[in-house]
Amino acid sequence: MQLLLIHSDYIEYEVKKSTPVAEKIEESFKSGRLDEALTAFIAVEKADESATDEVISKAIAEIKGVAAQVKAENIMVYPYAHLSSDLSSPKVAVSVLKAVEKELSGEFNVKRAPFGWYKAFKISCKGHPLSELSRSIVPDEAVPGSETSSCLASVKEEVVSEALKAESTAKSYWHVLTPDGTLHDATSFDFTGHENLQKFVNYEISKQRAVERAPPHVELMRRLEIADYEPGSDSGNMRYYPKGRLIKSLLEGYVLDESYKVGAMEVETPLMYDMEHPTLKKYLDRFPARQYSIESDKRNMFLRFAACFGQFLMNHDMTISYKNLPMKMIEMTRYSFRKEQRGELVGLRRLRAFTMPDMHSLCTDMEQAVAQFDSQYNMCIGLLDKVGIKVDDFEVAIRFTRDFYNENRDFITNLAKTVDKPVLVEMWDTRFFYFVLKFEFNFVDALAKASALSTVQIDVENAERYDINYIDTDGTAKRPVILHCSPSGAIERCIYGLLEKEAMKAENGGVPILPLWLSPTQVRVIPISDKHMDFALQVAEQLDCRVDIDDREDTVGKKVREAGREWVPYVVVVGDKEVETGNINVTVRSESQPNKPKKVEMTAEELNARVQSEIEGMPYKGLCLAKMLSKRPKFI
Repeated sequence: MQLLLIHSDYIEYEVKKSTPVAEKIEESFKSGRLDEALTAFIAVEKADESATDEVISKAIAEIKGVAAQVKAENIMVYPYAHLSSDLSSPKVAVSVLKAVEKELSGEFNVKRAPFGWYKAFKISCKGHPLSELSRSIVPDEAVPGSETSSCLASVKEEVVSEALKAESTAKSYWHVLTPDGTLHDATSFDFTGHENLQKFVNYEISKQRAVERAPPHVELMRRLEIADYEPGSDSGNMRYYPKGRLIKSLLEGYVLDESYKVGAMEVETPLMYDMEHPTLKKYLDRFPARQYSIESDKRNMFLRFAACFGQFLMNHDMTISYKNLPMKMIEMTRYSFRKEQRGELVGLRRLRAFTMPDMHSLCTDMEQAVAQFDSQYNMCIGLLDKVGIKVDDFEVAIRFTRDFYNENRDFITNLAKTVDKPVLVEMWDTRFFYFVLKFEFNFVDALAKASALSTVQIDVENAERYDINYIDTDGTAKRPVILHCSPSGAIERCIYGLLEKEAMKAENGGVPILPLWLSPTQVRVIPISDKHMDFALQVAEQLDCRVDIDDREDTVGKKVREAGREWVPYVVVVGDKEVETGNINVTVRSESQPNKPKKVEMTAEELNARVQSEIEGMPYKGLCLAKMLSKRPKFI
């Protein structure tokens, strides 16, 4: 069970629409309000089904304890499925919520919001140190990281690679490398001015990957109708609404375009492989990831966690000359699968099914591999910058063996000089994995959790393992050195990073916004009344971008506020003055401050020119929803 406890001035709700699992309710249950209340937002999880009495008892103890601390006499029990991606059955959830309500009613004034209904609610959080608390309740018999399912007659033992086991026991030496080439002990480094790096170092050394509460992007991905949990699938498999699919598609296209520019050839390979294939079996034990395993025609199969297998098997069958090297191939893997542990799954930060651009480069030798590594390092910096994640937004981790560092000290120092800031170093005495050098650009979110974006690795094993050769200048067959590169990291992680970045920006008094080329609506035109609709249509027709028109029967103020809640970059309100002069007043979100919108008068042609200059050179797709807002369904 997941609990979010908010001490509030008031909480009120009103049901709007039932879902297929809605409980039957009386008319009086369709709205409710409590003043001076402790609101308990509750998500009942699958693991709770085997020990409901225990979970109920623990939840009541937690709620009572907090109520005593904040001196609350009123409690609102509020079902809130969005706290978890691994929900119980509706029947169990309702029974647990009713039991919590009943047990608390003896000591408190308790109201319960109905289960399975879309509800509008308002809450005013008091804002003191105890006013926002989260709790995770796990039955004593539940095993952390285990999966349960009443539909399975038997559960296979999880496949864990030898590399993953080695990672948990490997001796790491942690340092901070400064651009002057000095290696500092990470535990004693002065992080003044580099507080984000300190959060990242603490995260990496502690290896505390599980999350205790949902990070800000989870609420944003739903409110902006980008993505949501899919209760009909396995945890960590998401659904993407039209706006999310548009953003993903644009990001995928951009990463592929940038890869084409450096000579990568796009390929496509299978999602499923034979676990007993001799070459693949050996590779599985060298890759630090948990696999999804399935059975097909009495053969043990696994779902790919990267595009390495398919591309390396393809390389094995190719005829390759030294003239072809460095040779690059890329696949946009929709999807790759990794059996991430349950407590680590949250929103778009860590998933079990994700879209990964996976590029591999075959190089003649280590000298060429190091040169390519440097080139791809810089390519990744430039690519993320265009996505909207700048050098100041991420922290760099560089991981290598001690021998490789001693032989390439100047090169590694130059990686820190390129970003012009200290970077985290993890060094090993022994090579545990297939690579000798690796970097990652890591985004640190509002909860101080880090997630890797771009990465490149120098692989010294797999050319031998997959029997990959190239013909050298003397006519002999030689093994290439292989680079693994994900130019952006998982596409979902880019969206996560952008949302978290803007959430932190808003927290610090800024106005959140997506890059214009990624904004589902780039310009919104709002006619003041029906008589201004023709002019609104004329304005929209002059704009070569994703423009929509808010033709709904709402007040102009509400339409403007909703455009703000959707982070629409340019908002045009047209009335009598605009019709008369032909000019338009444009609210420019990127130049606005909270409660201080920046308005600029211009022509439609000038607005179009401004938009085109901002999105020049970036991928473009048309609107993903109806142009008229009145024609659009609500997804959430």
